[in-house]
Amino acid sequence: MPLTVSLGHASLTGPRARNEDFVGAVTPAAAELDNKGLLAAIADGVGGHARGREAAEFAVRSLLGDYYATPDTWSIAQSLDKVLGATNRWLFAQGARADPGAGMATTLTGLVVRGRRWVCVHVGDSRLYLLRAGRLRKLTQDHVWEHPELRTVLSRALGLDSHLAADFAEGELAAGDRFLLLTDGIWAALRDARLQALAMHHAEATACAYALAQAALAAGSRDNASALVLDIQALPADGLRDTLARTRELPLPPALHPGQTLDGLRVRGLLHASRVTLLYHVEDCDGRLLVLKTLREQAGAAERAALAHEEWLARRVTDAAFPQTVSWPARGHLYYLMHWHAGETLAQRIARGHRFTPRELIALGTQLLRATAALHRLAIVHRDIKPANVLLGHDDTLRLLDLGVAASDSGAGEHFSEINNPGTPSYMSPQSFGAACAQASGDLYAVGVTLYEAATRHFPYGEIEAFQRPRFGDPVPPTRYRPDLPGWLESVLLKAVARETAERFETAEEFLLALQTGAARPLSVPRRRPLMQRDPQLALKLLAAASLFANLVLAIALLAG
Repeated sequence: MPLTVSLGHASLTGPRARNEDFVGAVTPAAAELDNKGLLAAIADGVGGHARGREAAEFAVRSLLGDYYATPDTWSIAQSLDKVLGATNRWLFAQGARADPGAGMATTLTGLVVRGRRWVCVHVGDSRLYLLRAGRLRKLTQDHVWEHPELRTVLSRALGLDSHLAADFAEGELAAGDRFLLLTDGIWAALRDARLQALAMHHAEATACAYALAQAALAAGSRDNASALVLDIQALPADGLRDTLARTRELPLPPALHPGQTLDGLRVRGLLHASRVTLLYHVEDCDGRLLVLKTLREQAGAAERAALAHEEWLARRVTDAAFPQTVSWPARGHLYYLMHWHAGETLAQRIARGHRFTPRELIALGTQLLRATAALHRLAIVHRDIKPANVLLGHDDTLRLLDLGVAASDSGAGEHFSEINNPGTPSYMSPQSFGAACAQASGDLYAVGVTLYEAATRHFPYGEIEAFQRPRFGDPVPPTRYRPDLPGWLESVLLKAVARETAERFETAEEFLLALQTGAARPLSVPRRRPLMQRDPQLALKLLAAASLFANLVLAIALLAG
């Protein structure tokens, strides 16, 4: 059953000459409702600003429009924060250009309900209430000054300051929940007990909204009175998405052999087998070649959920630098399908002795960084970029493979374990060892190591085994192995694999720019760090040894005298 919500709103001008409130909501279709949820918002233009009404309307319309344009892989809070941050900067800029008092500022409270959870974003003194099981609870805090004489003066609002500090809150939904989004024209005139009584008395959402607004005006409110009421009538099934919930219930396929068929797919052979996952080369009834990814028969619930999450991520990465997923209506087992692309991995090309020229390295890095940037724009961290996961297609297109350990802030309230180990030690940044969360900087480091290996067939810090606890000194200059590499390219590679995060490229775009313009605008060659910084313990040992030797020589000289 899908998420079912009923909406009602009312916005009464009251004794004021102009209504500076604005309310709005978007109820998307099934697919978008599942991915992004339903969004409702209410705003109250700041009265001391001549364009408060315009600010309120602009803020709500911008939020309702731009939220649904954000990537599905972003969390709800991240999407709301990005959109409202841009809206705040625009409103503040309008105020900076105008005369004092003629700016644009507004309060805003927004609510997203998706799946079985709600998320709220709030700035100002409009409010969000939740009525559950006959009890009304305020979910937001008013952003006003604490001084008794300033209780009605906003300390935070959209357009009031160049930096937006919005509050976020979230929780679980329950069937029968009623949310009230109210401007201060209502809540300031009615006590919470009165709000609760009205919310419980009116069963229909629109009737409830009008009853709240009319009661506030009748109680003497001198402000505009606006209310937006959301009733949660039915909730979807548990899980990240309904489709993922269904996927997890599918049986795992048995071990497959060439010539066998599964759900109408003919198996051509096994492509790869890890401790948990299996990749098969298969063919559909039209002769189309595909890759089938599944799990070994002994896989547990955590691995099944992780594979479903991996498919969810893969379906949202539509860039040509990644194998695209294929829908298969006849699927009766737990797996997902991707397009097959002929070619060889970068690891295979390195292993057969190919010597990459500087021009080839630039072309390789350009494609790999563009693929990495496409992931990062979707708030996805790959976590296992290495030559074995870089496919060099016969169509001259580079494709980044395997999202099996990719991390994304899906915002679904679920945590997924990795199907395989997160990362390959020789390509992991020093900060990735023991890190609690994935960082995009780790992907950029891995790209640097991948290019370094393609150029030299070595690793900048030597090969690292899974059981090791590595210690990082200074990376070996690649010209030690490839004297023909230009100095600017060496500088780019050394910056990419620097030990400290602050010394590396911050974004894939910055890395890409340095690679493409390096000959014209070369980076400075990093200086070799002093021994005391590279290995403090060794430096102290050498200093102690030298001191001991000097004392020994002095003692011998004194005895001889």
